[in-house]
Amino acid sequence: MSKNKKNATETPVEKKLSDPQYYFNREFSWLEFNRRVLSEGLDPRTPLLERLKFLGIFSSNLDEYFMVRVAILKKQIEAEVHKLTPDGCTPQEQLDGINQRLLPMVSLQHQFFEETLRPELAKNGIYILNYIDLNKEQKTYLQNYFEEHIFPVLTPLAIDASHPFPYLSNLSFNLAVMLKNPDTQEDLLARIKVAKILPRFLPLPEQLQIKENAKTVNWMGVPLEQVIAHNLGSLFPGMDIQEYHLFRITRDADLAVQEDEGDDLLLVIEKELRKRRIGGTVVRMEINPTMPSKLKKILMEKLELSEKDVYTVNGLLDLKDLMSFLGLPLPNLKDPSWGSIMPPRLRNYSDDITTGNLNEKNGIDFFEVIRQKDLLVHHPYHSFASTVQGFITQAAHDPNVLAIKMTLYRTSGDSPIVNALIAGAENGKQVAALVELKARFDEENNIQWARKLERSGVHVVYGLAGLKTHTKVVMVVRQEEGHIRRYVHIGTGNYNPKTAKLYTDLGLLSCRPELGADLADLFNFLTGYSRQQSYRKLLVAPVNMRDRFIKLIRREIENCKDGDTGRIVAKMNSLVDPEIIANLYAASQAGVKIDLIVRGICCLRPGLKDMSENIKVVSIIGRYLEHSRIFYFHNKGKEELYIGSADWMPRNLNRRVEAITPVEDPDLTKELQEILGILLSDNRQAWDLQSDGQYIQRRPTDNSPELGSHKILMETVANN
Repeated sequence: MSKNKKNATETPVEKKLSDPQYYFNREFSWLEFNRRVLSEGLDPRTPLLERLKFLGIFSSNLDEYFMVRVAILKKQIEAEVHKLTPDGCTPQEQLDGINQRLLPMVSLQHQFFEETLRPELAKNGIYILNYIDLNKEQKTYLQNYFEEHIFPVLTPLAIDASHPFPYLSNLSFNLAVMLKNPDTQEDLLARIKVAKILPRFLPLPEQLQIKENAKTVNWMGVPLEQVIAHNLGSLFPGMDIQEYHLFRITRDADLAVQEDEGDDLLLVIEKELRKRRIGGTVVRMEINPTMPSKLKKILMEKLELSEKDVYTVNGLLDLKDLMSFLGLPLPNLKDPSWGSIMPPRLRNYSDDITTGNLNEKNGIDFFEVIRQKDLLVHHPYHSFASTVQGFITQAAHDPNVLAIKMTLYRTSGDSPIVNALIAGAENGKQVAALVELKARFDEENNIQWARKLERSGVHVVYGLAGLKTHTKVVMVVRQEEGHIRRYVHIGTGNYNPKTAKLYTDLGLLSCRPELGADLADLFNFLTGYSRQQSYRKLLVAPVNMRDRFIKLIRREIENCKDGDTGRIVAKMNSLVDPEIIANLYAASQAGVKIDLIVRGICCLRPGLKDMSENIKVVSIIGRYLEHSRIFYFHNKGKEELYIGSADWMPRNLNRRVEAITPVEDPDLTKELQEILGILLSDNRQAWDLQSDGQYIQRRPTDNSPELGSHKILMETVANN
């Protein structure tokens, strides 16, 4: 304690907390996150097919990044925006930096696939062949397959004076075909779109899966585009095929929704979705190095691209399609299978929780369980179906339930959650669903669900103008022995049973009166004209969350100055907000020990002398996507823990409706601290952020075992 007193009385070196040198660039930090994703694919400790998955995720992430983030930067440059980011970069400097950092990563990805993973796949009986290497029988089969299944859906388009350059759809594969008219000797150019409705990799039938020295053949086939390319004569009869070149484009796909220009938000979103299908300006073109400079120049001119917008890669384009190989029945090449487990407090009940006839004898009575004490669920370790989904299903059928209210940000295409809400409405309950139509790339799916819910008698609300509703909450109102009781679920993740198997998320099930009253106020805020400015327990954005978090950080500062211990542990997806970062710097200067578990973007620079030397940042990248948010404050030993939907980003704190709840049950706070401890001790999936922006992956030493947090958490849940 005397040491803390000494530090508290020393005058800290004054720093301008707005100085750009103390912040990492958001865009560059995201690229470092995707580099860590790629590293999981490069890591020989990752099972072979899982390595393909991570290479695919790397490519899929880049597609969305170009469609949104790069597109925004390009629009800023076109509008001559010169506003600096907190780290002092202009839009043009960011765009140049993205290109400089990304080219080596993309090159590494493709080189590694061609030189390492492709041969490794062959060793394990998975042969992604080149058409040119096939034998006569295999080529004959694919020629026939082309004529019957591929040829009918292709449309060759001429490009000349009477045929203008065709529109190229977003993320489309295209073959640029150079031909010669044998009669006139005229050089011609045509384009063929590789149809997305066809499988990217075409398997050969078992009788043609022949390979010299092959002990086992688990899959053998060729890429679709090569089959098309080697059968172009059918598409251009009488023409001399000179050469062909594959290219792929990415367009701006960010929706520009002007909510004040339309009375019906649903119709406004639908209009913008039609624009997205057509696509905005082209922001990237991917080609192979064999494309001649003349053709490349033509495409760049027609698509209005600069040299920096063109990414040249050796080998297959669009490696996200590699994820399809995870469907092969080869468990020895994948992560060990894992079936989510029911929490211990629910295991005394029947597993049959989806019949709708739930009571103490034949199913889980969630209301009884929650009345006993709060319940914390941790997905995917705990089953989503037997917890959150079961709770909502029971509420839909329970005769004593009067109302169900919930928010829907993203859900699955065959959503049992939505079906439960419909059942509730059909059973005469008041059911209200706030469907967020502006959930990026899920807008169309949410529109379909919104209409289905409305047709079933559910009250559907589309959120607040200018704010995206990102919070994950459910409130069930139930009549019990002459009074009303409210049951709530407040979570960190979407009500989506599919992603609940892939993302780590937390949820609190409770009937604490203060939480019920807060959620009642929040839903009135979302559905009516309430402008509630105070909440009993919840931290709600954009109302009080920013101020509450800053007060919690500053309380740790004051505790440190008083000679006590200051301690903060915060887990989130991204840390971007400059004001929060500045307060964390101030806390570090005061002696508060801070551990940040930030999966993706982190703009805070840790480990700087006299600024952030008490801050450590770790990123966890592994089998599951870390998605939960947990916030721990020591508070002089009266520890406070919170979970919820918000990251520390300006958009979450200022432009989204978010909810963070305290977790107050001592057993559950202990459980949360154990989760944080396991994550912080990880030496397999953890990466430490350095003060220069690099991430260094932790490795077990000779004297320490490998501690992968996802594996440990699975084992912990299984043994409880």
